[in-house]
Amino acid sequence: MKTKVRGMETKAITIHVSLEAASAYETASADQQRKLDAVLSLKLAEVTRAKRPLEVIMSEMSRRAQERGLTPEILDSILNER
Repeated sequence: MKTKVRGMETKAITIHVSLEAASAYETASADQQRKLDAVLSLKLAEVTRAKRPLEVIMSEMSRRAQERGLTPEILDSILNER
């Protein structure tokens, strides 16, 4: 369903996120959820418009995550939560 949010046309989609991310979103206030929606929308648009291949962007994100303490074991655990 398409709606208008602050003059911008939007459409609801479903994405899969970690249980922690889902819980944080679900327990956030309506105002915080709107802000998170905007941030995620902007980031997704940025990634899809990038002139760089998705693999390059994902590698950069992986490198940053590792710099912040995300280990391969933690990532495997997150990815296997489903």
